[in-house]
Amino acid sequence: MAEPALLLTVVETWRDVRAARARLEKRDRLARLFASLPAPEDLRLAALYLSGELGRPPLGVGGALAGEALAATPPGTAGPPPTLQDVDATFAALGQVAGAGANARRAELLVGLLTRATPPEREFVVGLVLGELRQGALGSLVLDALARALEAPGPALRRAVMLSGSLGDVVLAVRREGHQALDRFQLTPLVPVEPMLASTAGALDEALTALGGAAAAEWKLDGIRVQVHRKGDDVRVFTRSLRDVTDGTAGLVALARALPVDSVVLDGEAVGHVDEGGPLAFQDLMSRFQTGDAESGLGVRFFDVLSLEGAPFVDRPDRERRAALEDLLPSGLVIPRRLVTDPAGVQAALDEALAHGHEGLVLKALDAPYAAGRRGANWRKLKLATTVDLVILGAEWGHGRRSGWLSNLHLGARDPDDPGRFVMVGKTFKGLTDAMLRELTEALPPLATEQTGHVVLVRPERVVEIAFEGVQRSSRYPGGVALRFARVKRFRPDKRPADATTLDALRASAG
Repeated sequence: MAEPALLLTVVETWRDVRAARARLEKRDRLARLFASLPAPEDLRLAALYLSGELGRPPLGVGGALAGEALAATPPGTAGPPPTLQDVDATFAALGQVAGAGANARRAELLVGLLTRATPPEREFVVGLVLGELRQGALGSLVLDALARALEAPGPALRRAVMLSGSLGDVVLAVRREGHQALDRFQLTPLVPVEPMLASTAGALDEALTALGGAAAAEWKLDGIRVQVHRKGDDVRVFTRSLRDVTDGTAGLVALARALPVDSVVLDGEAVGHVDEGGPLAFQDLMSRFQTGDAESGLGVRFFDVLSLEGAPFVDRPDRERRAALEDLLPSGLVIPRRLVTDPAGVQAALDEALAHGHEGLVLKALDAPYAAGRRGANWRKLKLATTVDLVILGAEWGHGRRSGWLSNLHLGARDPDDPGRFVMVGKTFKGLTDAMLRELTEALPPLATEQTGHVVLVRPERVVEIAFEGVQRSSRYPGGVALRFARVKRFRPDKRPADATTLDALRASAG
């Protein structure tokens, strides 16, 4: 029987991957580790941890408690070096703590593990617990490495993980049974599916040509992506990030139960409405979701059906999925769309969407399947204003009327070769309301990594949507480009840093 895998083996790989620059080098380093782990459970844990996943529900450990545990940990190490299964056992114990004295018990468990760990291992464990690992080995990179190590077809492996919602279950099955086990992982109602995403549309005529000369032009609502699952009387509602919000969306649950089906999975957009009937601003809607007040004025429009009466629809063409959706739902619950075959038709559809207070269109290829978990070329988003999602790298203390507030954001784009690295592409203080300034001043200091004079640098964890009028080449910022007339449109707490716009995408737009 093989010796249990040490945490140190994963941490050494983590450090090597962070230091590597090329994606292939990162993938090969990960693949060597995965191939060296014969025990299925060790492989499962290594893949999860290097993807930044715990493999368990939230542990109830926040930054303050983790800091206390680190401060209480002796500088040296004591006891046998921790294995991956030791880490998992500690996480399991942390998740079971409840009641009076819970925080003290959690700190005790964490200190017990950290005492056995070296400084790099401690950094890794705490980063993993807090969701702050930035090793660049995100999901897609780990999947590529697993496919290589397990000699499994990459597309089938990726599909199984996306549809099952569980990297760990898929890894265990393939290690134990071989890649033929991938065939049994299918879309299952009540299990969230990674959503299909849209890429940015370029010139309208080029976008239409790429989509086959004809496309469906759907309104792009400024709401929160929701996935509604029903199986019998059981209903679950998930967000874009697969967060379960069922408890705060009783209206959506009731709607799903009222449908004349036994089983269905729907993809759509939750929107809020103001008294005049127009859409509620995204920031206000997100605030309601975060405070548990989402039911007030909440509506929904659906644009896709992924499963119906137990039959998966993800491989069917868009036109068939749309027909099934329209047969199932009343028109008021379906996002409007029209068939377009030329730029004039696209412009007419865009004008219609904007006139109803929405932010643009999504152009969809009529014969394309639903590519779960992918940002592909078969969906193209078109907005009136050009926007990108960037990560806040820092902020500056304001002066004058903004004295005492953090303002003038430092903005970073994602390095396409290292998803955990972000490169500065500009600054802006425009578009920030007083409420936004207050939120930044409260939220950024706990993320601070360095302060020099009036500049506070922070961990790249918060995503912000930036509107701008163009991209120009510039030697002023490390990314080699700068945004012209950049302004903050909104914060995006529903997005992760890994969802940020890449530096390559900005460079391609530079004049």
